[in-house]
Amino acid sequence: MLYLKSVDLKKEKIESLVIPVCEDKNIHEDKTINSLIRKAKKIKAFKGGKDDEVALYNLSEVKAESVVFLGLGKHDKIDMEAMRAMSGKAAKGGIKKEFSDVFMAVPGAGKINVEMASVLEAMMEGAFLGNHLFDKYKKEKKYHSIKKINFLVNADTAKKYSELPSRVETVCQGTILAREWVSMPPNDKKPERFTKSIVTLAKKENLKVTVLDEKELKRQKFGAILAVAAGSRSKPRMVVLEYNPAKAKKTVALVGKGVTFDSGGINLKPSASLSEMKLDMSGAAAVAATLITAARLKSELRLIGLIPIVENMPSGDASRPGDIIKSYEGKTIEIGNTDAEGRLILIDAISYAIKKYKPQTLIDLATLTGACVVALGEKIAGVFSFDDKLADEVILSGQKVHERCWRMPLPEDYKEQLKSDFADLNNIGSTRYGGAITAALFLSEFVGDTCWSHIDIAGPAYAQKESAYCGVGGTGFGVRLLWDLMEKL
Repeated sequence: MLYLKSVDLKKEKIESLVIPVCEDKNIHEDKTINSLIRKAKKIKAFKGGKDDEVALYNLSEVKAESVVFLGLGKHDKIDMEAMRAMSGKAAKGGIKKEFSDVFMAVPGAGKINVEMASVLEAMMEGAFLGNHLFDKYKKEKKYHSIKKINFLVNADTAKKYSELPSRVETVCQGTILAREWVSMPPNDKKPERFTKSIVTLAKKENLKVTVLDEKELKRQKFGAILAVAAGSRSKPRMVVLEYNPAKAKKTVALVGKGVTFDSGGINLKPSASLSEMKLDMSGAAAVAATLITAARLKSELRLIGLIPIVENMPSGDASRPGDIIKSYEGKTIEIGNTDAEGRLILIDAISYAIKKYKPQTLIDLATLTGACVVALGEKIAGVFSFDDKLADEVILSGQKVHERCWRMPLPEDYKEQLKSDFADLNNIGSTRYGGAITAALFLSEFVGDTCWSHIDIAGPAYAQKESAYCGVGGTGFGVRLLWDLMEKL
């Protein structure tokens, strides 16, 4: 779908040409494109300001049916997210105009003081992700994705970066896979079905797959996972995906929270919160999609994906506030609140990962706390780690792909809030304040000396409003971040 093309605009017949325009500087090297921009800027309503847009048709200078000019704003404000958003907006506009083949003019890297690889990668990501439609459940398919998105560059650039489109497509396909799993309704992804979907796709990429069913979870005493799943008729699973390249020198474990629907259990959530609780498996979706992406791109790391999958429901069999359970690791936990369930399934998966695979690095992703959304809003994830280097690497990867993260503290004295009079730990803090911190500290009790980071994605995992390159629903947050991070570890 993504292509690098070098064509003569005066001769090549094009359905639609998209040109990004800077408000106060020339950012293109092609003389024909610069001539078209001068013509567009003669229109009073278009100056190249941020979000400015104008379309011209059947221009004599080029053989394009339409030329769309999209404003980037002032030169000193142009970054890779601006390029990503512009491409996403262009793709969404092309879908609505029913284009099947779109060309996008790529600015000169030197003109915006960024390496060409970064410019191309950002534009391709925005276009591919913006071209995604989730209309599986609609009878009438009103729109269709663009079949070809071409990036207009010179011949040398097209040759030099010929492998980049395929790589970007693969990573973005992983992101879209995670998006669609998250947006899928909970009746279509109960633990058994979600497990089957992951397993089917993982096996196609020759990942080693192990599924621990309820019987095996009981045999191996995964007490925390079983406690969360107890109220549902849908039985729990833990999916383990292994990617084992022959020359791998390092093992990284990724753990993703997979609550396919979170009612809150006996501590039932308010009605207004329930309709979106299909998103509570976003961490699991990101981890599974990252393993599949790693296999497709032949990562050099040994990656282990551990995905505990449950449904948290109230019933006569459900765990109760005040129950005491025994985790896989052996610590006992008093359930202070059945809606603090994600940390329970994570600790069993984390303990299993460390015991069996002894990873050098362990990262978990989870829509863990509303408190993190209160702290950081809906677009930024919270990062918790005792390891400064790992925390910095997570944040830098987030900056690069615009899956933003902010480091949060892990103060030792806050552990006091997790004390129980009757068990080793309580699954919630003793006050309603600092909930994201106490949740992370709870997880930290099970990581031992392993280099670990917890990423709370409760805010950015799901979009309430459409953005430049993401529709309403699952965002796929974490896949691009993790893949970029894997290339650094």
